Amino acid sequence: MLPDAGLCTGRGGAAVSLALVEWHLWITAWHVVSVIAWMAGILYLPRLYVYHTDAEAGSVQSEVFKVMERRLLRAILNPAMVSAWISGLLLVCTPDVVNWSQGWPWAKGGLVILMSAVHGLLARWRRDFAADCNVHPARFYRLVNEVPTVLLVTVVVLVVVKPF
Repeated sequence: MLPDAGLCTGRGGAAVSLALVEWHLWITAWHVVSVIAWMAGILYLPRLYVYHTDAEAGSVQSEVFKVMERRLLRAILNPAMVSAWISGLLLVCTPDVVNWSQGWPWAKGGLVILMSAVHGLLARWRRDFAADCNVHPARFYRLVNEVPTVLLVTVVVLVVVKPF
């Protein structure tokens, strides 16, 4: 079943639809900025984990990594993800922006959910590091670091090329 325009607009739908259309380019720009910030953080955090695994638990270096990881997650990653989701949902609700009869928007949505799951895993692993309970080797985080890259490239191709 395809989303109904009323699903996004609710009461006063015409006024909301008109506002979304008028603000479309601004919302798009904000969405791009939010996604860039989110991806910068989601690509950097696993790299911090790689280096953190080499630091001895309780060492000054380990404590510095804990602060860096916490600040990156709370000050950049979390707000950027929320902003990307909100602006993305606003774009989805903007009339005539998404053709739901095509497959690419559905695939993109699934990949964004996967990216959000990666974000959640990174947050969980940060809590493990904070408690000095990390169980993964540096190689694990090097591999994890590739997942957002693959997801990002695939999403960009879907949005720009719209292959199906």
